Amino acid sequence: MKFFLLLSALGLCWAQYSPNTQQGRTSMVHLFEWRWVDIAQECERYLAPNGFGGVQISPPNENIVVNNPSRPWWERYQPISYKICTRSGNEDEFRNMVTRCNNVGVRIYVDAVINHMCGEGGGAGTSSTCGSYFNAGNREFPAVPYSGWDFNDGKCKTSSGGIESYNDAYQVIDLGGEAITSSEYFGNGRVTEFKYGAKLGTVIRRWNGEKMAYLKNWGEGWGFMPSDRALVFVDNHDNQRGHGAGGSSILTFWDARLYKMAVGFMLAHPYGFTRVMSSYRWQRNFVNGQDVNDWIGPPNNNGVIKEVTINPDTTCGNDWVCEHRWRQIRNMVIFRNVVDGQPFQNWWDNGSNQVAFGRGNKGFIVFNNDDWSLSTTLQTGLPGGTYCDVISGDKINGDCTGIKVYVSSDGKAQISISNSAEDPFIAIHADSKL
Repeated sequence: MKFFLLLSALGLCWAQYSPNTQQGRTSMVHLFEWRWVDIAQECERYLAPNGFGGVQISPPNENIVVNNPSRPWWERYQPISYKICTRSGNEDEFRNMVTRCNNVGVRIYVDAVINHMCGEGGGAGTSSTCGSYFNAGNREFPAVPYSGWDFNDGKCKTSSGGIESYNDAYQVIDLGGEAITSSEYFGNGRVTEFKYGAKLGTVIRRWNGEKMAYLKNWGEGWGFMPSDRALVFVDNHDNQRGHGAGGSSILTFWDARLYKMAVGFMLAHPYGFTRVMSSYRWQRNFVNGQDVNDWIGPPNNNGVIKEVTINPDTTCGNDWVCEHRWRQIRNMVIFRNVVDGQPFQNWWDNGSNQVAFGRGNKGFIVFNNDDWSLSTTLQTGLPGGTYCDVISGDKINGDCTGIKVYVSSDGKAQISISNSAEDPFIAIHADSKL
C-alpha cells in the first residue's frame, strides 16, 4: 500500500471550468519563484517544444520584504499593494513574459493573492519590494489604497482577533484582520488594478483560494464579468502543498524513485488538469530540537534571485532543481498529451505494489514498487510493434536510447522490471513506436 499512499499524498490537481490551454496540451508546470525573464526563455526553449500547456507563476504583486528568516518563500504571500513589482521582475518584464509565452502556446497562470494583505506582524515602513509605505498593525496600505475600514476585524473568534493556529481550519478561513473581502474597494472595482488579464494580457489566472473557501461571489470580488477577455482558472493555494516536489534536491535515491513514479502515475491517469512542480533546494532546520525541512527562499545573491542557467545535459544549474526537465517527467507530460481523450483500461495489479494500466490504444504504463522483480505478460491495448520506453530513454532518429518493448499482434507484451532499477516503471505510447 505504500505506493498508493504516496499517490494520495501527492494529490491530483483539478480545475473549475476549463484551463483553456492550447489544443493538445494537458499539463502545466509551477515555476516556483522564477524570474519573469527566465520564464519567458523557458517557454520558448523548452516548455513549448515539449508540450507543456502553461506556467503557474508566483504572486507578481508587491509584497513585504522579510529578513528574518532571510527572504523566505512565504513573503510572496504577504501583499503590500497590487503593483507588479517583486523579486521576479517588474511590469514590463511581466508583460514581455506573457506575450512571449502566449506566442508559443504556453499560458500564464497567475497565483493571485487579493483576498488578504500582510499580517499585522509585518510592522510599518517601506520595507517592500517596490518601496510602498504600509502600516500592517493599523491596516494601512495606501498604495492600494486600503485602510482599517476595509478589513474584517473581529471576524476571527480568537482572543487576539487574529490567527493563532494555522492548524485550525476555522481560524484560517475567517483569517481575522488580514482579510479584506468586505471592502468596497474589493467589491466595487478597485481590484481592477489587479486584473492581469485585461491589463497585461494574461489569458489564465489562478485564484489564491486558501482563505476564500466561503466567498461565494468570487466573480464580483475579482471586479470582472465573464465577458472580460481574461479567463478564469480556480484553484486552492493549499492544494500546492500536495506536490511533494520542493525537497527533490535532498531526496535519497529511493525517495526520488517514488517521487518520479508518483508523478508518472498522475500524468498517466485520466483525471483533472495536472500540474508538476519545478523547485529549488530545501534547507534542514532544527526547531525545538526536531529536524524540520522547509523551503528557503529561491537561489539568490544578497536577496537578488539568481538566473536559471541550463547545463550541457539540459538540467538546471545555479542551485535550481527543475524537476520538469527530468527525462522521466518531461516524457510523461508528452505521454499525457498523446493519450488525451483515451479511456482508462487494461488495469492489472499483483495484489501488492505492482500495477499497470492502459489509455485506449495510445499508451500503457507499468509500475513495480515491490521488493521483488516484476516479470509477466500484460495486455497493453497497443498495436503490434516495437516501442521505446520513454522512462529509461528517448526515441531519437527512429531508435531508442532506453529499453525496447515488443508488443505482439494481439496487443500483449512481456514486461520485466527489476525492483532495484533506477526507475522501476515503464511507459510506452503511440508516438514512441519505432
